[in-house]
Amino acid sequence: MRSIDIHAHLTPQCFIRAMREGREWHGVKPGEMGIGPRNSWTPEQRIDDMNSLGVDVHVVSTFSFYYYYDRDPQVILPMHRECNDEVYQMTVDYPDRFKGMAIIPMQDVNLAIQELDRCVNTMGFVGAMIDDHVNGKTYDDPEFLPLWQAAEEMGAVMLVHQQGGQTLVRDRNPNYHLHNTIGNLVDRAVTFASFVFGGVMDACPDLRVCLCHGGGYTCFGAGRMDRGWQVRPEARVNISSPPSSYLNKFYYDCLTHSEPALRMLIDTVGIDKVIFGTDWPADMAIDWPVSWILGLESLTQDEKEAILYKNLENLLGI
Repeated sequence: MRSIDIHAHLTPQCFIRAMREGREWHGVKPGEMGIGPRNSWTPEQRIDDMNSLGVDVHVVSTFSFYYYYDRDPQVILPMHRECNDEVYQMTVDYPDRFKGMAIIPMQDVNLAIQELDRCVNTMGFVGAMIDDHVNGKTYDDPEFLPLWQAAEEMGAVMLVHQQGGQTLVRDRNPNYHLHNTIGNLVDRAVTFASFVFGGVMDACPDLRVCLCHGGGYTCFGAGRMDRGWQVRPEARVNISSPPSSYLNKFYYDCLTHSEPALRMLIDTVGIDKVIFGTDWPADMAIDWPVSWILGLESLTQDEKEAILYKNLENLLGI
């Protein structure tokens, strides 16, 4: 049985080399960002770890710390291109083990479209990983519509993943790692709502969006979103159907850390929309992800196979 991980990150070796040599790298100064032990692993070391975990394919995305949407896009575009070129080389050197997920300068939509096009149509990437917002702008902002239209035309998967600890919860309570354990899930629900209430999914019905961390609180909160749509006129400005009717227009990784939550996700959005994602190599990743899925008693064998590889084979054409 195969397993394909859509949520697997990369700390680029080009960055690591610059930091070790004491060089500035696209405006990032030495010591500005730490490098964990597993983050510095080479592709070969990464493959050894994948083998130990029973993971066949990583869809590799450069860590979200490198979004840098708040910096000059003319500086960040070369950074993102260098990261994407490194991911591409991994896919060339080990085509059976790695697929590419781009990082793009979302603060400049035109440049983002250009880099997405280069990665998808020239280098064979499957899509791009993006934050939940761009400097506070959510994705219902008309500024981003050309990007969604371009991604839809390319068939690119847009994997939504927050930037480090920069979630909505951080400013409310910066303690206890809540920016991650709660904040990631809050941000994902806001992103779902922005795409849906903003009319993006109606404007781009074939847009393929994957919400990391099981979509956060999206499924649990869908009933309340529906009630708001029923009773509040401002919730119906752009959509004529309840928000819950859009749940199965998105994809969701299985990273819930909870069997009941994963069961609810499957029952709510449909098994064909749930895909394997682990958050490798973060400390919040699933420790033994394939074994975890295979050991869940509430899932049928067909559901386990769908999550581990069949859905991603269909989604990514691999």
